[in-house]
Amino acid sequence: MTSRALTVVGELDRYIAEVNRFPLLSAEEENDLANKWKKDGDVSAAHRMVTSNLRFVVKIAYEYRGYGARTLDVIQEGSIGLMNAVQKFDADRGYRLLTYAVFWIRSYIHSFLMKSMRMIKIGTSRAHRKLFFKMRSLKGKLAAGGNTNHDEIIDIVAEEVGVSRNDVIEMEQHFSGNDTSLDAPVKETGAPLAEIMPSDSPNQEDTLAELEIEADRAARLETAMGELPEREQAIIQQRYLTEEPRQLKDIGQDLGVSKQRVAQLEKRALDKLRTLMAA
Repeated sequence: MTSRALTVVGELDRYIAEVNRFPLLSAEEENDLANKWKKDGDVSAAHRMVTSNLRFVVKIAYEYRGYGARTLDVIQEGSIGLMNAVQKFDADRGYRLLTYAVFWIRSYIHSFLMKSMRMIKIGTSRAHRKLFFKMRSLKGKLAAGGNTNHDEIIDIVAEEVGVSRNDVIEMEQHFSGNDTSLDAPVKETGAPLAEIMPSDSPNQEDTLAELEIEADRAARLETAMGELPEREQAIIQQRYLTEEPRQLKDIGQDLGVSKQRVAQLEKRALDKLRTLMAA
């Protein structure tokens, strides 16, 4: 391993140790801090919400190892996404910050990876973004299935994703030239490197390729929710945007209406959301 690689590993080790020192927040603490930030502009409250969730940014960033960028750089971009999520977070909607922030964290990381590529053509279309995240798994499946001819695999991958043969070759060259950083056999934070490599669970690349769509959907949902009347917002939040969805009967008791009326308002709100998000 080069001295530069050792330095990078040391920096990453120290950073992880530092963020793990920040205590996690309970739901009550998080709600209190979010209100202080939203209502009073308390910067220290926002800072605590960010620092208490940095360990999760690190965890998410490790899913993107081997895509041609330093892990520390990926963590930094994810942290920017977290800070943006904190600025927009509304605890009154009933869900935890991390549930909301994960879309922002992944979106910033995804955008950074695409921008950091040293090619101009690759990454300019949805098909190329799909290629970026799916090529490794596709090639692995084809090779495992007996399609070991390199030229044949390139042709199949290009057809499967919907890009040209040259695009696949160019992407392949990008990966072969840039995914060696931090891949040396060392230990980070006391754990074997193999334990913190991306999961081999099926369809991970499919999920990553859709991150940009998920982030856009989350943003459009937030905008659409703002168009609903306050009572309908409350119903949707308590039925769909909380860790423990409430029963129609319980919501009706709080609002002073029947269970049937809550069901009607819920249906109306969902119809409005579908229309607004499809616009």
